[in-house]
Amino acid sequence: MSDSRPEWAPASINLDQPSSARVWDYFLGGSHNFEVDRRVAEQAISFKPDMPDLARQVRMFLQGAVRTAAAAGIDQYLDIGAGVPTMGPVHETARETVPGARVVYVDHDPVAVAHGRALLAADPDAAFIQADARSPRAILDHPEVRALIDFDRPVAVLLCSLLHFVSDADDPAALVATLRDAVAPGSFLVVQHASHDGQAGEIIEMLQMWNTKSPEPMYWRTREEIENLFAGFTILEPGVVQVQQWRPDPEESRRTDLDHVRYASYAAVGTKPAAG
Repeated sequence: MSDSRPEWAPASINLDQPSSARVWDYFLGGSHNFEVDRRVAEQAISFKPDMPDLARQVRMFLQGAVRTAAAAGIDQYLDIGAGVPTMGPVHETARETVPGARVVYVDHDPVAVAHGRALLAADPDAAFIQADARSPRAILDHPEVRALIDFDRPVAVLLCSLLHFVSDADDPAALVATLRDAVAPGSFLVVQHASHDGQAGEIIEMLQMWNTKSPEPMYWRTREEIENLFAGFTILEPGVVQVQQWRPDPEESRRTDLDHVRYASYAAVGTKPAAG
């Protein structure tokens, strides 16, 4: 049986169909999800109990990458595949270092967009647009993006929990290349991407379960394939690493033996070098 439709849920949403953005919201402890999302999320957890912790690690990576970009003076951010804003969104994290940083969030999920727009309604330096990441040119040319982002200056492009939803046929490398060619030297590229490297058979079963039940199938890739997405960027240290190993917080490192945790995810940050 479907949930009754809450006031914040747009009428266009199919309450019987799971959404990756809302499943992720559930992993993070959010409330903008439905029964179908929670059911699929719990099935994923039955295969891989650390899924909520992985979601937390991805959020920590995103925040750390944004702080790294902000420390380099980046004051504009394009967060594609942003999901439901929760747990320290990008605009709050960036403004810890760069007050007035401008942020455009992008997602195709109506719940994420509706909640994001409500959250940012009184913020003139942030916007949330609905668009498909597989059409990067349309995102770059969107009037709300153009109103806030000056592509003649460096920008941080954030692609977390996104590219593993882009099929080989939709060419994730070409997607990234379109974004790379549009941004100025000194821009940052932030990527987190699911991977089957080193994963047990039941994790592959979880992937198959998700792809059977969701209209948004996932395409996990190897470390080498993920590294190749950074063509034209200089990858910052420590390179393409397990998500929890990207410049971990010292307190987190003391509490958890991060080197021995094997999440199904890699992360990396690159910068676009000057021409020539």
